[in-house]
Amino acid sequence: VASKATVRIPTSSILPLLPPLLRPHILASRYHAAKSSELVIQADDSRKQTENVNSAFRRLHELITDAGRQAVPGETSPEQTKRVAELQKADAARRRKMKEFQSKKKAARRGGGRDD
Repeated sequence: VASKATVRIPTSSILPLLPPLLRPHILASRYHAAKSSELVIQADDSRKQTENVNSAFRRLHELITDAGRQAVPGETSPEQTKRVAELQKADAARRRKMKEFQSKKKAARRGGGRDD
């Protein structure tokens, strides 16, 4: 008696359920059969078919969670957050300085030529 379990899921039915960010990772996985446009997951770990079916669905779950880990960036480190804040502060100071310079230039044009 064959206890191997094969789960076939058409990509047209599973991809709409997933966020667009995960789709390329799913299509690039080793479980994707390009010719049939399906995800084919097989399991023959156990002698019981029900356990093999559960194992196949567990692999599908792992595939989706791994795709999520790869696609979604992790938390920002405190050092990176501090660096970004400093860069934003420096940019704001540079912008403010440039605005003051332009303001002084315009003011000089307005009132600088008339000394009676």
